[in-house]
Amino acid sequence: MVEIIPSILSADFARLGEEIAKVERAGISMLHVDVMDGHFVPNFTHGPPVVKSIRKITKLTLDIHLMITDPDRYAPLFVEAGADMVSVHQEACVHLDRTLRMIQSEGARAGVVLNPATPVMMVEEVLEVADHVLLMSVNPGFGGQRFLPHVLKKVRALDYRRRQLGKALPIEIDGGVNMDNLAQIVQAGCDWIVTGSSVFLSEDPESTVKHMQQIAREATAVRA
Repeated sequence: MVEIIPSILSADFARLGEEIAKVERAGISMLHVDVMDGHFVPNFTHGPPVVKSIRKITKLTLDIHLMITDPDRYAPLFVEAGADMVSVHQEACVHLDRTLRMIQSEGARAGVVLNPATPVMMVEEVLEVADHVLLMSVNPGFGGQRFLPHVLKKVRALDYRRRQLGKALPIEIDGGVNMDNLAQIVQAGCDWIVTGSSVFLSEDPESTVKHMQQIAREATAVRA
């Protein structure tokens, strides 16, 4: 089943508990948390204390996306804070296989992330290790950006490769997802759809998520 995963990057942090409760009522199972260090990407967000606070108010699966230069140092701190899944960028990891296995040894599922300009072939050797692959469909660092259509080619390539391997490897996408492009994203092969501003900047986040879930179900029925 395709999952809609709200990203708190666009949520109102003054009312974060209320914001999370709104999307919980839509029946989601996962919540996406973007972590930026101001070095790997030109923005800075929250650290382990925020994740620890979120863990106290929700039982949702916490999907932590590390956009940082030293994931080996900080990934364990996020697992300790309550992360269920930790994703690291291929571009930031000198020893990617080791990093993924380290996250798993800490007790979390490990995902590998690719920037828009990084080809799928760059993670070929860790597809048997990673628990999921996240494809960025915008250049990471800021919410509200426009979706980059060429990333759909990468989705299809990765979907084809996982079928060859016979591996149930979820494909996640993050960046610029909205009501207009959601169906084609799902049909290309994505399983987990991260969306921030389209949800939290809407008038009714709960209804928006439910609408997106319906679009995803219909698109899955005619998946290419």
